[in-house]
Amino acid sequence: MSDAGPNQGDDDARLHDYAVALADAVDAALGPWVRRCVECRCADAGIALTDDVRAATADAADSCITEIGGRVRALLLCDIDEQSGTPLTVLRDAVRYPTAVLDGLGVPERARDAFARRSFPEDRYDLTPASFAEIDESLHEPGLAWGAAKAFVHRRRRGG
Repeated sequence: MSDAGPNQGDDDARLHDYAVALADAVDAALGPWVRRCVECRCADAGIALTDDVRAATADAADSCITEIGGRVRALLLCDIDEQSGTPLTVLRDAVRYPTAVLDGLGVPERARDAFARRSFPEDRYDLTPASFAEIDESLHEPGLAWGAAKAFVHRRRRGG
């Protein structure tokens, strides 16, 4: 690591603040995203949203927030030199929560192109987000801010 100068601590603190903001936004967005996924695919399949379906969806959403939200937060809060992936990669693992509900209801799989089948073989309902905004528009800005801050700190550490 190079000596980044007197603002290194400030830059790291700002990056931390952006990481916390993104993690908080992810926690707030995951539950509604799981519900939307189940509701949309059920509507497409003509399956009614009974109390049992809503309860199963709520349980899946809670589990998703706990596990995936926790993994995203852990990734974001570790030093950038220790990060072994991206928050979006972790968020893509969240499809298993609405998928489990949809499987239990017998919802038919969605037709997907060859890239989607190859890249996301477990995503039978075509739910994998391509961006933060596909989970929720509210994730777009904090995702961009965190990414820019991470790139800035990364470049600064390497003498750029």
